[in-house]
Amino acid sequence: MDKEQIKVTIAKRAALELKDGYVVNLGIGIPGMIPNYLKPGVKVILQAENGMVGMGPAPEQGKEDGEWINAGGQFITAMDGAATFDSATSFAIIRGGHVDASILGALQVDEKGNLANWMIPGKKVPGMGGAMDLLEGAKKIILTMEHTQKGNPKILKQCTLPLTAAGKVNMIITEMGVMEITKEGIVLKEINPEFTVEQVQAATEAQLIIDKDLKPMLQ
Repeated sequence: MDKEQIKVTIAKRAALELKDGYVVNLGIGIPGMIPNYLKPGVKVILQAENGMVGMGPAPEQGKEDGEWINAGGQFITAMDGAATFDSATSFAIIRGGHVDASILGALQVDEKGNLANWMIPGKKVPGMGGAMDLLEGAKKIILTMEHTQKGNPKILKQCTLPLTAAGKVNMIITEMGVMEITKEGIVLKEINPEFTVEQVQAATEAQLIIDKDLKPMLQ
């Protein structure tokens, strides 16, 4: 799979986790692609942490409006009934527990649900942004990310980078499959038919628990 296929596969699967009526915050990168793959009839309220609810999908090329961007600086559109407001109000929504799901990227995640996604020591740090607030305030945390980085596992026994938050991740979606984090460990629930269980485990440092009802990855 090339990079674009990987991103699309992950975004399409993550879109299936969004249910009618959900208020959802999307991180930058792959999460920002998800509005383009929502199933017809599914109505969710997308929040941009820089101060918006009612965010729509990315605009068509050539129809971008510099007034409409998300927290990552990507061009967005506004749905009918969208509202904009200051950052303080946006974070009151997050900290008040009004976000049903937050979908983020990751540098590392481990079997205890710890997440590192904001800095690599020694490299320039743009800042944590709203990730810490989202991890604490959202009801469900879903990670969308490539399974490995330059061949190295990103799903670890224990994170080695500085944590964004501890024990908050519920689900991981990669091009290889869908995993849930439980008290017992990371459970592989769905697998991309292009890979074997052995290949998924070889790309994962943490020991996976294979669900007895393991299913092909939904799309």
